[in-house]
Amino acid sequence: MRLGQHLDLADLPGLPRSALIAAAVALGLLAAPPPASAQDRGQNPAQSQGEKNITAQVQKAPTVSLPSLNPLVEKVLPAVVSISARLGADAAAAADQSADEGNQSTPFDDLLKRFFENRGMPNPGPNPGREGREVMALGSGFIIDPTGYVVTNNHVVGNSEKITVIFQDNSRHQAKIVGRDEKTDIAVLKVDGKDKLPFVTWGDSNESKVGDWVVAVGNPFSLGGTVTAGIISALGRNINEGPYDDFIQIDAPINRGNSGGPTFNLSGEIIGINTAIYSPSGGSVGIGFAVPSNTAKSVVAQLRESGHVTRGWLGVAIQSITPAIAKSLGMNPDEPTGALVATVTPNSPAAKAGLKPGDVILSANGKPVNAVHDLPRQVASMPPGQKLELSVRRGGKEMNLAATTAEMPQQEQQASASPGSSGEEKSPSATSLGLQLAAIDQNQRREFRIPKDVEGVVVTKVASDSPAAALGIEVGDVIMSVDQQPVKSPQEAADTLKQASANGNILLLLNRHGTTQFVGLSVSPSTGSSRPGR
Repeated sequence: MRLGQHLDLADLPGLPRSALIAAAVALGLLAAPPPASAQDRGQNPAQSQGEKNITAQVQKAPTVSLPSLNPLVEKVLPAVVSISARLGADAAAAADQSADEGNQSTPFDDLLKRFFENRGMPNPGPNPGREGREVMALGSGFIIDPTGYVVTNNHVVGNSEKITVIFQDNSRHQAKIVGRDEKTDIAVLKVDGKDKLPFVTWGDSNESKVGDWVVAVGNPFSLGGTVTAGIISALGRNINEGPYDDFIQIDAPINRGNSGGPTFNLSGEIIGINTAIYSPSGGSVGIGFAVPSNTAKSVVAQLRESGHVTRGWLGVAIQSITPAIAKSLGMNPDEPTGALVATVTPNSPAAKAGLKPGDVILSANGKPVNAVHDLPRQVASMPPGQKLELSVRRGGKEMNLAATTAEMPQQEQQASASPGSSGEEKSPSATSLGLQLAAIDQNQRREFRIPKDVEGVVVTKVASDSPAAALGIEVGDVIMSVDQQPVKSPQEAADTLKQASANGNILLLLNRHGTTQFVGLSVSPSTGSSRPGR
């Protein structure tokens, strides 16, 4: 049938008339009747004219169209690469262990997907086990220099045996690791090439604001150069991945394989490196985290220059202040601020400056320490040998101390404690908290693997329904002090606990797995009952 030919429904044999009418309507072959006039609808001409005026105004209203991101994408896309890393035997074993541990992880661990890379499946063989398999990590990266320097996440490349960088034209180039920094999860690679390569530039992440538009580019699910857009949802996020957490949260969809890829502002500048997502399914739900460019720039510069990162070091272990701890220290429990010093490393800058366990660091070089992560970020950004002025609260009074930062040690020694029980000594005060305590002797140190320099009393039993259990105290913990008073025997601990209970709040200094921290416990002096402080 030619277009424009007249069609008579009655001439079509073999089809019901209702079906033919429906088909004709669908094809637009039935002519619609002319629109009814105002009189036909029972309206007066004035109403009809008013409707026409409104219609005319709507038609004349300016249309607003969203700007295209194509110019930005065309500018930056050539410098974004895909990365394929073949893991060595040790890294593959670590991946297996991580997978095994993941099967027993908590619901929150399952939601927080730290590693994006797609793991390759083992080649099938006679033994379907894990022996002899090859593991590949896939991620993203970006070129920051025309000579071939590439930035990505440390967890993408790790201790890889072979790294391949894939450009947008699908050309493949071997790369070597220039330097890696586990603390910020950043790695720098080098690709050798004769021609100058396309590259992208850093932006100022401090200028980023919540609500700003951003563009993420990467290699999700091995699909190659993929572009997604969204906004900055939050700044300064701490997701408990390390002492330097300061992530930009974005809602631009990022998925497995986006790890190490860049986040751009609308000027085409890098303001973040995509590193983690929060997802119950492993796919994007609009909550992604990127390392700010201002953090990454200094790390990348040091990795390019020396292959490692040098950070300022103070030599303290600090913790946040809970309302219960704030009460014990005589601080406002409604708005506790500052960083509580749990331990001071001997001969460290902190020790030389006179810092002590139980001190609360309120500010550093005039900048307030509102949250516990504020201090490590500031100290780590300082070069070794720089002076650090500290405002400290001690014993209810404020004082000023001066420290000189040193270079952070490459390795930090940690000890662990394991559960066990022997020689416990019971006392009314300790038992009322649900604890059984024992003195630390050579057998105790061996059984619980307590470090030589740790003094106090060891917890050998915790009642399941006790305040101590609710607080999280475990067998193997060492109580080093009660209300900042050192204890060396179960009886001394019991006496100090009894005195502390009269004040309604108890501040315990515990050592667990080689880490020392304060915990607060609120008690009722009138009844002797206890409740954990949160």
